Formats: sequence, structure tokens, C-alpha cells
Amino acid sequence: MNKPERFRPPSVDTVLRSAGGELAIANHGRMSATDAVRQVLDRLRAGGQPIGGSVEQIGRMALDFLEERGRPSQRPVINLTGTVLHTNLGRALLAEEAIEAVVAAMRAPTNLEYEIEAGQRGERDAHVRGLIQELTGAEDAILVNNNASAVLLVLNTLAREREAIVSRGELIEIGGAFRMPDIMARAGAVLREVGTTNRTHPRDYAEAIGPQTGLLMKVHTSNYVVQGFTAEVEPAELAKLARQHGLPFVDDLGSGTLIDLSRWGLRREKTVQDALKGGADLVTFSGDKLLGGPQAGIVAGRKDLIAKLAKNPLKRALRLDKLRLAALEATLRLYRNPDRLAELLPTLRLFTRKAADLRALAERLQPQLAGGLGSGWVVDIIDCASQIGSGALPLETLPSAGFAIRPAGKAAGSAVEKLAAGFRAVPVPVIGRIAQGALVFDLRCLEDEALFGAQISALKLEGGDGLA
Repeated sequence: MNKPERFRPPSVDTVLRSAGGELAIANHGRMSATDAVRQVLDRLRAGGQPIGGSVEQIGRMALDFLEERGRPSQRPVINLTGTVLHTNLGRALLAEEAIEAVVAAMRAPTNLEYEIEAGQRGERDAHVRGLIQELTGAEDAILVNNNASAVLLVLNTLAREREAIVSRGELIEIGGAFRMPDIMARAGAVLREVGTTNRTHPRDYAEAIGPQTGLLMKVHTSNYVVQGFTAEVEPAELAKLARQHGLPFVDDLGSGTLIDLSRWGLRREKTVQDALKGGADLVTFSGDKLLGGPQAGIVAGRKDLIAKLAKNPLKRALRLDKLRLAALEATLRLYRNPDRLAELLPTLRLFTRKAADLRALAERLQPQLAGGLGSGWVVDIIDCASQIGSGALPLETLPSAGFAIRPAGKAAGSAVEKLAAGFRAVPVPVIGRIAQGALVFDLRCLEDEALFGAQISALKLEGGDGLA
């Protein structure tokens, strides 16, 4: 029996003169194209493949390698998980006004820290401070990278080597193993927990106050709710107690909203304005959750305390760049017109979509989705319960509609996992969730029907019924 003839590669120059090689040079440069051809040839040699790969095929392989390598790591996806503020998918979508502001700030130098009228050095937070004061009624405000940074800065400034008194029922852990006790430790504060997991009373705080107390703190429980036999101290009571002892009272809202969400049929969440009116000296909250802006941490409250935060060297390490400041300013300006907010702010727009409209969307898309998947799959329209996400309103769900996709006539097995992987492999990955043996697509966050339809077509071209 004759042995198969071993692979005898063409020269690198020969491959570079092929159509694929020339395109690789044109798109990626000669150096990168040469390196890619060499890597492809090395792989073919290592595999000991018989002759079969033509020069044109090898050139195309090198081009494909470069195209794959050049694809951005972070790229758009279609969020059909049913969670609007999905931490893993980037949380809030920015309004068009915010996007335009970011692009403008990228294209030219800006007066980030320059006072144009005075012709002297300025302060970057000034671009947003006035808006926060106007919208919340706070005396002053300061901006950092995210809400964890805001809490860190407050604790390090006001309670370093001193005690921060917090209810045991509010020692939260949120996504990414973020724990309030860990933040306190990194800030140099000494945690003094009071009460029990389910019940904390005013006397618990009062008895804990001593010479080493730095502040009293209330923490929004974000992604859980303690129910049943419970008791907690109202912020107004904590504020009164703090004033009696000459201590600052800090209310960490976590997500934080500037509007009464019940106006749009959602459960009312305590606003930043509520917290300040309730007696909080400082309120900390996020920019990229219920606020609907870019990632940011905001501290609003007493002018004298904000001044102390601004002098802390940590502030420089945690400060915002010009792009996020531009996006945050543009987002906050939208709040001046609450009557159009649900139209202009994507986060609120997605929250307020009607279940009937989403079911109509599902009915329009079902034939295309079923046809794209082929006869091996059953596509049912289902009712869904969307979530707010990112620790905001953890018990609130939004009536929605979508699809449950199952294999036809057989147990799901690994087929559903394979289908989910197939949707993640299309040009704009489609991210759903697997539940009860089906791939579930919640349509609440789908606004571009044509884009979704293009991904269905791409999935069919990549496998169609073969995905089963």
C-alpha cells in the first residue's frame, strides 16, 4: 500500500501572490500577511496533511486568520435574556444625545479642566455638578468611576480608622463577589454591625455610637429583600440620631433614580431626592443603572462633606474621564423634560414597553425564526417576566413576550445548548437563556427587527437543521 504523499508547502511568496494573499496584504499589511501565511503553513506541516490545499486555499486561510484576529473583543450583541440592565452585557444603553456628546468629546480637545471665560484651570466635575444640584436639590456633588468607588471614597474620607455603623441586614454582596464589609476594610474603616439579619432597631444604632464612630450608614439591599418578621430603622430616624451626635449619615442607594417610576406603572423606588429630604448628609448612587447613563458613581449632599471628599487623594485615582462626563451630562439634561424621558432614554423606554406590543413583535418574527431553524425545531410564543437587573427592584418583573425553542419530537439533550451556542456564533451574537429544556428569547430589549432577522439567516447558513 502506498503511503500518502506528505504535504509539500508552496513558498510564502507564492501564497502572498494569490488572491487571498493579496487581499491579506491590502487589508492588514505585508508584515501581518506574511506572518499569517507562515503560521498557516506551519499548522499544515504539523498536521502532516497530504497535498490537497491549493495555493488559493492557503491564501484564503491566512486571510481568514487575520480577519478573525482583527475582530474586536468587545462587540455588539442582541440581549434577549429578559434582563434589561444586564451587568454582563453592559447595563444601560446610552441615549442618542449622550452618544453624540461622547463622539464630539473624542474628536477634539475639550475644556475638561479649563474655565474658558476666566482663562484658567478648571475642575472637571463642574460640567455635571450643576445639573445634579438642579435635579436633586443637593448642595453639592462629586463624581467617581462607579458606586463602589463612591462608597470607598466616602468611607476612606469620613471613617478611616474609625467605625462605620451599619445594620447586619444590609451587609450586601452583589455581582462579582462585591461585599460591603470588604469595601469598608479596603477603605480603612472599621465595620460596626448592629441588629440582626432581619430586625434592627434605633436603640441598636444608639448603643453602638461611641468615641470611635465615624458615621452612620444605610445600604440599599439591591438584589434581595428581607421579608416576614422584619424591622428596619427609617432614614429620617437615623438622620436625627446622627445629628444628635454630630455624625454624618450616609445613604447608599446603590442603583439610584431621579424620578418616580410609578408614573410609568413600575413600583416606586426611593429617589435621590427622597434620600436627601429624608435627612441624608450624603447619598451615593450609580450612573449606569436606573439613571440610564454611563458607568459612574455619584455622591450628592452637604457642601462641607463633598469638599472633604474632593481633597482626598483617592479622588484623582477614581475620577471620570472626559467621555463619560460628556455622556453623563447629556443624560442628565434629558431629565429636564420628564414628559419625553421615556421616549429619549433607552433604559426607561425598554422598561415601559407594553406586553401586547411585544407579543405582536413575536407574532411577526415567529415565521422567520421557525423557517430559519427548519423542521427540526418548534418555536412557541410564550409570556415572559422580564427583570430590571443590576440589583434594582429585585422583586419587580415586567410582563413581556418571547419564544421558547425546543427540538421537535425528541428530548432536548445537548441540542438546545448547541442551538444557543449557534446563536452566539452569528455575526451579532444573540444571547438568550435556557430554561425548562428550551432556549428562551425574551423580546423586551429587541428594537431592531431587521438586525435579528439577519442573524437568523446567518444561523441557517451556518447549519440550519444540522444544529439539531
